Amino acid sequence: MTYSGAVKVGGPADVHELTDLMISKVAVGPLENNAYLLRCRATDAQLLIDAADEPHTLLQLIGDSGLTGVVTTHQHGDHWQALAEIVAATGARTHAGRYDAAGIPVSTDVLVDDGDTIHFGRIGLTARHLTGHTPGSIALVYDDPHGHPHVFTGDCLFPGGVGNTHQDPEAFASLISDVESKLFGELPDETWVYPGHGRDTTLGAERPHLPEWRARGW
Repeated sequence: MTYSGAVKVGGPADVHELTDLMISKVAVGPLENNAYLLRCRATDAQLLIDAADEPHTLLQLIGDSGLTGVVTTHQHGDHWQALAEIVAATGARTHAGRYDAAGIPVSTDVLVDDGDTIHFGRIGLTARHLTGHTPGSIALVYDDPHGHPHVFTGDCLFPGGVGNTHQDPEAFASLISDVESKLFGELPDETWVYPGHGRDTTLGAERPHLPEWRARGW
């Protein structure tokens, strides 16, 4: 089956099958948040990115294989509504950016800094700290040894622009600079982008629009 990244609340997960990793994307909750379940194909270890909402949906997706950890990309409430129930049901360790952890009402087991690696099974994800949408937002990069990179951007990068910086010019300047330097500056055009809401994109599709985003200020 061909992965499109197009999902809707109440609909099935869309599964991106890579050589070493399977990525299941599902939409949950009133704000149509994306949650991503990652499974190491060698060990069946699983990691969830954003326990956003609908714990029953996420637990059904997780299934009997259990859960190694949950990463919350940032502190906004729509990204952790199901976190307490998922942790209680699975015993998964919680990860979040160091500067956002205090804003998440579930204890964070692992405080994540820029450049840290989060491991599950034989898979490693590199965290990139992106400041602006929130103080401690993190993106997660999977550098596929068999192909191009994949990056989970939370609410920091979407098709058509960076995340909301609430009409704060300083926050926007920080976010666009971090996104440009740590994502566009280090990763190739083929990099697949998995955002916190909506459809996926690639860095190559968005790169030509960076000057436009800077000029408009959002």
